[in-house]
Amino acid sequence: MARRPLPRILSKDSAQIARTQLARSRELARTAADSATDVLHPLITISRGLRRLASAGRRRWAETPKDRRGPLLFLAASAVLVVVLMPYGPLLAVITVMAAAARQGRDRTPPAPDGPDEAQAERLRSLYEALVPYFSTAEDPAPLYAHGGEWANAFEAHEFDDDGRVAHLVIRYPAYFPDGEAAARARIEHLLAAKAGRGREYHFGWDEEGNRLTLSVLAPLPAGVAAQRFVTAPAETVLGFTDPSEVQRTLPLSYEEERRDVPPVVWRTGIRSTEPHLLAMGHPGSGTSTLLRSIALQALRHGDVLVVDGGGTGEYACLIGRDGVLAVECAPAGALASLEWAAQETERRLTAVNRARQAGDPPPEDTRRPLWILLDRPTVFTHLAEADHRRDPQTFLQVPLRHGRAANVTVVVAEQFDSAESLSEAVRQHTRARVVLGPAVPQQVESVLGMPPHTSPPAQVPPGRGYARLGTGPVHRLQVPATPDPYDDATSEADRQAVLGLLPPRTTPVDAEPVDPDEAVEAVEAVEAVEAVEAVEAVEAVEAVEAVERVEAVDAVDAAGANPEVVAAKSL
Repeated sequence: MARRPLPRILSKDSAQIARTQLARSRELARTAADSATDVLHPLITISRGLRRLASAGRRRWAETPKDRRGPLLFLAASAVLVVVLMPYGPLLAVITVMAAAARQGRDRTPPAPDGPDEAQAERLRSLYEALVPYFSTAEDPAPLYAHGGEWANAFEAHEFDDDGRVAHLVIRYPAYFPDGEAAARARIEHLLAAKAGRGREYHFGWDEEGNRLTLSVLAPLPAGVAAQRFVTAPAETVLGFTDPSEVQRTLPLSYEEERRDVPPVVWRTGIRSTEPHLLAMGHPGSGTSTLLRSIALQALRHGDVLVVDGGGTGEYACLIGRDGVLAVECAPAGALASLEWAAQETERRLTAVNRARQAGDPPPEDTRRPLWILLDRPTVFTHLAEADHRRDPQTFLQVPLRHGRAANVTVVVAEQFDSAESLSEAVRQHTRARVVLGPAVPQQVESVLGMPPHTSPPAQVPPGRGYARLGTGPVHRLQVPATPDPYDDATSEADRQAVLGLLPPRTTPVDAEPVDPDEAVEAVEAVEAVEAVEAVEAVEAVEAVEAVERVEAVDAVDAAGANPEVVAAKSL
């Protein structure tokens, strides 16, 4: 019996080819359907007219009183007989019926208006008048924008939603407008967002070569996506979700009791990453701790995690004692010791990898497992270290930040805007992946990401909502998956079970194992006895060393010459 071949798993290229073929097949089917509709349009119109004529005849027969139905039927039969007996009567009757059916079967849907209605035209006119001071100058001999001018020349395309507000708009502007200046762009974007309708997010696409500005209304990002296992590679981390037009990849997710594909913002780490470390900024309650918990749950699938919590609110208590969690430090002394160990571990990994490469061997196994260092509000420990005259824990981050990519060490820092000036220079310089969460003014977003976003800020900012930029890439809208603290009473049961289901199993540390009280007492007595014996032996050893030193000193004096004091010393 011949074996049936196993189904082959589609690779990325084959899946892309399959999607392309499917899209092409759908386009061909749609084209064929449109062509068939055009060919059969007269037949469809006549059939619709016959159906309407038949409906009108049945309705007229139902409305006729019963005492008049007999004469009416006799009159109809007489007309049919006359038509049959006439020369070419049946042919003329068929032609007449077909003409009547064609007339009755016409599409009576009112045609769409060629242009905007009065209310829409008034809205476009107000937008045009508001742009006149920004897109006009007195030296222009033929201004495109002028008070009382024609808005149709400036707006090439426009669409409105069901509420009568602008949904899409293509604006022409003069070539002398400084579209390369961020301040000039910001003024126009702020004006359009206010005039087109508040409470929505807009995307602004600037075409400097064609002097075109495209305004589009963005759909709200999905805010109800719970924490779950994402279909990613070991070196990929999902920061959140963004607009479909910004990325070319989607992830299958469970969203509100259904499966749907959502475009993600994927951060690639590891030795080949160009942005090996991340900095997240926000205000209190913006969702930076949620982002760190989401990253920790994804990192524990393939690596080890070290958490340093400067907030001191127990946001990461659910990670204590889990497989892969090295430590969760909330005290200054513990944070200092943990970061010092992380710096030494990075140096050890670098040395081991360097020796292996010089010997022509692959990197050791203990250097391949990723190490994640997650710090939530590290500037709190900086202030405490200054008060106690201790070393700043951020100084130990310089080695992991500078050499972390080669050692497979990743650093993630979350801080608030009010403490941003306390971040060390190493953190500012080496964190090329940036995230801004919560309500923030455009100046704050630009100071963190390096460039302003191309969208207007939302009217209501849910937790975990913000912007992300990876290196020198574009700025993406971001919605972090809901990853709340499962031990918080305000967390819903669904979110709590989702987070607990992603946590690795808990391991019991050695110092936390239960011990018998009698055995503990015996162990303490044994330790004390050993310490006493060691102390006695230490005293005897010291006395013996001192006696030997005295004898050596006396012999040295005898060698130099006899002395009464030396004789007295020897007698002792």
